[in-house]
Amino acid sequence: MQTLLQYYKFSLGFTALCFVLAAWYGWTSTGSITATLAIVWIVLVLSILEVSLSFDNAVVNATVLREMDPVWQQRFLTIGILIAVFGMRIVFPIAIVSIAANLGPLDAIELSLNNPEEYERIVSSAHIGIAGFGGAFLAMVGLTFFFDSEKDTHWIGSIERTINRFSSVPAVEIGLVLGLVYGVSTMLGQDEAFTFLTAAILGLLTFIGVNALGAIIEQREARKKAAGEIVRSGLGGFLYLEVLDASFSFDGVIGAFALSNNMIIIALGLSVGAMFVRSMTIHLVRTGTLAQYRYLEHGAFWAIIVLGVIMLLSARYHIPETITGLIGAVLIGLSLWWSIRFNRKRLADEPQSEPQ
Repeated sequence: MQTLLQYYKFSLGFTALCFVLAAWYGWTSTGSITATLAIVWIVLVLSILEVSLSFDNAVVNATVLREMDPVWQQRFLTIGILIAVFGMRIVFPIAIVSIAANLGPLDAIELSLNNPEEYERIVSSAHIGIAGFGGAFLAMVGLTFFFDSEKDTHWIGSIERTINRFSSVPAVEIGLVLGLVYGVSTMLGQDEAFTFLTAAILGLLTFIGVNALGAIIEQREARKKAAGEIVRSGLGGFLYLEVLDASFSFDGVIGAFALSNNMIIIALGLSVGAMFVRSMTIHLVRTGTLAQYRYLEHGAFWAIIVLGVIMLLSARYHIPETITGLIGAVLIGLSLWWSIRFNRKRLADEPQSEPQ
């Protein structure tokens, strides 16, 4: 228990601080115990929702981080988490309002505090573009994992082996994502379809650009080392993880308005979730959990594909965030259970040494 607690000690302290701030804000702004408790409750629900939606994010973060050098690992876990908490949960919604309403950042903050209904309307109106960008990027992340000719471990064997047969086809993942994006765009009005397609193409270009940068850096490192395994590290991996975290955050930020349109309440609740993603990532990397449970990555990447598809479809249909979180949790839970079952079977099949 003590070993497990050391990875989550900071997040638990940060959570307690956020709840204290929520109670202080509720009391000073309303002067009512009932209203204060309601605000604390919303922060609690938002934090639980964000954690449930973000476990697959932590698994994928750990997948990339374990191949990065220790210096860049630490940079992501410090600088990167500051960007995730303050950038995506606070600055990002304000930036949307600033651009959409042609307001300065201070005016956008004032709008969020004094006219939260209008602030919510402006942020929600950007959902089409966010769904296109985030959905396309996440779908590419998930599909690229399975369309890998060197991948020889399969969880859902029949499906993953079939996918693997087509891994040598150039740009097959991009073709699949573009086909899905086009299909969703036909369900939208002309203006919305244009916004959706533009954002989705930008999401694809961002994925290609970040991976291209990572490949260039890997080649440069390989030439310097002249030997050894080529790994994703340095600036390329850092940027990849930041864009990935941003794509995961889009849906949570927009979905938070279903519970509150107050910027401070949303920021407190989602920040708790972001901190737990950091702790889960550190836990997975430091303990080598991904190596111990061979199918856990598969469950996370299947969850990412589902999340990407849901984000794309959300441009046309409203899909509750609880459903998204539940699907992700089920997929990861099943992959974990399958991994445990595999480990037990392998242990049982090992020949037992005779006692001396």
